[in-house]
Amino acid sequence: MNGFHGEYEATIDAKGRFLLPGGLKKQLPEGEGRFILSRGFEKCLTLYPLKSWEEIISRISQLNDFDPKVRQFRRQFLGGATEIELDAAGRMLLPGSLKEYAGLGKDIVLAAAMDRFEIWDAGKYKQLFEDFSPEAFSSLAQEVMAGKI
Repeated sequence: MNGFHGEYEATIDAKGRFLLPGGLKKQLPEGEGRFILSRGFEKCLTLYPLKSWEEIISRISQLNDFDPKVRQFRRQFLGGATEIELDAAGRMLLPGSLKEYAGLGKDIVLAAAMDRFEIWDAGKYKQLFEDFSPEAFSSLAQEVMAGKI
């Protein structure tokens, strides 16, 4: 997989569902309709296609069970992870506890993050970019990408 790309807006309905945007859907492997939804590292949710999730679980299962940091990481990372499927209309249902964790309102943004998507409240997502100057982004890029390209 080369990685997903793009930002997609969606609206959560009264039942807690949203329609998977067409541009995102086009990037998924044919017939992919099952996902794992979990808490993100920031106050967002992370949507993993099942194949991406299986690769992460394979790596996590190799960690040392006797290390308390590993156990704490697993609790934090795996707690709340929920399998969800697209319904016949192409919608996903967000569990209330995860929706609350991320503080999602009616309008959301699904943002590509390599092999997964982050789901953000639209206002919080916009604020991320308003609070981060071009100079700070340039400095971050230099630090993170030094020697990588």
